Amino acid sequence: MMNVIKTEIPDVLIFEPRVFGDDRGFFFESFNQKVFEEAVGYKIDFIQDNHSKSSKGVLRGLHYQLPPFAQAKLVRCIVGEVFDIVVDIRKNSPTCGKWVGVNLSAENKRQLWIPEGFAHGFLVLSELAEFVYKTTNYYSKECERSIIYNDLSLNINWPGDSVSFVLSEKDKLADKYKDIIYF
Repeated sequence: MMNVIKTEIPDVLIFEPRVFGDDRGFFFESFNQKVFEEAVGYKIDFIQDNHSKSSKGVLRGLHYQLPPFAQAKLVRCIVGEVFDIVVDIRKNSPTCGKWVGVNLSAENKRQLWIPEGFAHGFLVLSELAEFVYKTTNYYSKECERSIIYNDLSLNINWPGDSVSFVLSEKDKLADKYKDIIYF
């Protein structure tokens, strides 16, 4: 059975599995379509899985895709630990501009549901992290957008020393929150 935890942004959910462990290791159900759809309230079709590996201090994001390639994501960290951030960029949402931060790790086995209309990023806290996610749409370079991770209007409380964060060139050139195309 999955424990579904609500966040400060009602559409963003944490899924925490029930883990069965003994001296041999552990077992848990990482995904159940029926339980998942009951929790989010509508049918979801995942069509792509992604897997990344990153070193400590790597910050990826804040990424999103515009329609018609907007993506919802179910994310988790299977090796190490990350601080995962989700920003509401739906212009008519009462939580537009708000963010939620969640620690996801191989140890806590939590997953985070990120609906369409949210920007997403994460910071690697452990020496190494492997991050996997299911998406509801295909990657589209033309529809991909980014928000700069340290935008002052968002005031995201990233852990650690931002001077040592490692970003891609693309993420260093990301848009300011005020300049993005909202959902």
